[in-house]
Amino acid sequence: MIDMLVRLYDLPESGEIYRKVEEQGIVLRRARAFEKHTVEEFARTHFSAKWVSEIGVALSRQPVACFIATKDKAILGFSCHDTTMRAFFGPTGVAELARGTGIGKALLFKSLEALREIGYAYAFIGGVGPREFYEKACGAIEIPGSDPGIYGDILP
Repeated sequence: MIDMLVRLYDLPESGEIYRKVEEQGIVLRRARAFEKHTVEEFARTHFSAKWVSEIGVALSRQPVACFIATKDKAILGFSCHDTTMRAFFGPTGVAELARGTGIGKALLFKSLEALREIGYAYAFIGGVGPREFYEKACGAIEIPGSDPGIYGDILP
């Protein structure tokens, strides 16, 4: 799986992305430290134990480096940044029942904009799954020779 590079100084406008999600009654916000166990359980249930570890790092940062999408006091998705490596986006995930709502793209932009706000000009998306999504959403480009990148010696 390749890594991708995003020019944070050249991100598309995100206002409409956020409006579409909010019109569905979905709240986008930073996770709070006292919600760590809830966000981690969401990731453990829907995704990966390794992602739980990264969420723990994201929630230890100040400001918190994890955004969540919620509706009716339930988590629908999350995105983290600056966890496994500095300036890296991810992990990120949206519950299967909430896919197609625009949450994934909105969470991507929340994290990318947060990286830009703390002073990064570029962000990395490590070990990309949906390459076309990132190309279209934020103009990400493949980093040649980046497979396996930092993920070459992963412990079980």
